[in-house]
Amino acid sequence: MEYAGLVGSVVLLIWLALRGVDIVFAALLCSLLVIVTNGLPLAAGLTEYFSFGPLGAFTFAGKFFLLFASGAIFGRIMGESHAAAGIAMALVRKLGNERALWITTLACALLTYGGVVVFVVIFAMYPLGLKLLEQADIPKRLFCAALALGAGTFTLTALPGTPSIHNVISSVALGTDLFAGGWLGVIGGLLMFAGGIWYLERQRKLARANGEHFVAGPNDHISNIEEEGGSYPHWVLSCLPLALVLGTIIIPRLIKMGLDENSMAAAGTAMDLLRFANSQPIVWPSIALLSGSALALMLFPAVRIHALQVLGKGTNDSIMPLINTAAVIGFGGVVTRTAGFEQFTGFMVESSLPPLLSMFTSVSLVSAITGSASGGLQIFMQTMAPAYLEMGIRPEVLHRIATMASGGFDSLPHCGAVVAMLTITGLTHKEAYRDVGMITVVIPVISTLAVMAIAAVVL
Repeated sequence: MEYAGLVGSVVLLIWLALRGVDIVFAALLCSLLVIVTNGLPLAAGLTEYFSFGPLGAFTFAGKFFLLFASGAIFGRIMGESHAAAGIAMALVRKLGNERALWITTLACALLTYGGVVVFVVIFAMYPLGLKLLEQADIPKRLFCAALALGAGTFTLTALPGTPSIHNVISSVALGTDLFAGGWLGVIGGLLMFAGGIWYLERQRKLARANGEHFVAGPNDHISNIEEEGGSYPHWVLSCLPLALVLGTIIIPRLIKMGLDENSMAAAGTAMDLLRFANSQPIVWPSIALLSGSALALMLFPAVRIHALQVLGKGTNDSIMPLINTAAVIGFGGVVTRTAGFEQFTGFMVESSLPPLLSMFTSVSLVSAITGSASGGLQIFMQTMAPAYLEMGIRPEVLHRIATMASGGFDSLPHCGAVVAMLTITGLTHKEAYRDVGMITVVIPVISTLAVMAIAAVVL
């Protein structure tokens, strides 16, 4: 009964998401199914495990509200000021319409590899991407897939050195550095990027052959100022707020890397600021986004004259993505409290599979059940990683392959990041998930298995 309820709830949540059922209701319903079938206390299941536990919905919402709100404000200002459109038009003139998906992927990859949080990248890139899509006449579903490729695959789990939470979790748990298993990560990252770009370009050509066109959503704000006889802000001016955001996020990390202990001691107050910046993965990017928003308000009269209304609309834009994502995270919080989940982790460690394959299966299934790569990886590292080290897997190999494995089956339809991206872009699972699933599940899984095979032969 317990296993049936556990597996059935995950399957039901995926089915409801694909059917377009409201994801908050779906997450609550499936959480209730887990609670009832697994004999969990009803009150604690709803108010603690789902709502306020370590993986609770409102724990997540409270932790990430400022980041979502500041990201949505920045995105709204960049859209209504026509700054995003100005950058997009400059890129189109330089690289051509047909490179819109390449531009999106590479821009997102650069941002996330530099340490910018995925949600920030989606908010920042969306208004720019809308104009690119309109100019290139590419279906919106492929833009969503390009966002996923650049912001949610190889730069988060494969490439060595990335400051992503996934890479940090493995580093802290195993005592390795962020570049552990570097050559395995480079191979995996190249496979993910090449496979993703091949798929996107193939789908773009098929869409054009089938007569698909770009269709804006009801809440999309696309600048068409040229039709009114106006002109877009110069692209250099338009890039300044974005450059301020990125610089504010990345520069403290770069400065700290370049300082030795004596320099740190002499830096005084400046060093305190650097420590604060590098210890705040949510607050500091939020400050960066709000700084970029303030600069954009000063630079662009189109939004300065009604600044309070734009700020209010931007804040409101963040609510549904935040709540939808939090509800799915809360479902994962309930699942991890079940006896069946604990028994599963023990079964995988004791299985007769080869260590690398057993480890891949364990990380993948835990991430799939929780719908979270970071959550699944955290649980794996806390409960199962020591056993795999005892089996003879080298720490740096375990670091890289486990991190890559966490970024595959985590992106099933009930994944919080997928739900947030679809909500932000105004698309449904039915419209966009086939492409997103290929980019974030199928290709990363194949790439990770290929890296495992190489590691098994070479090592």
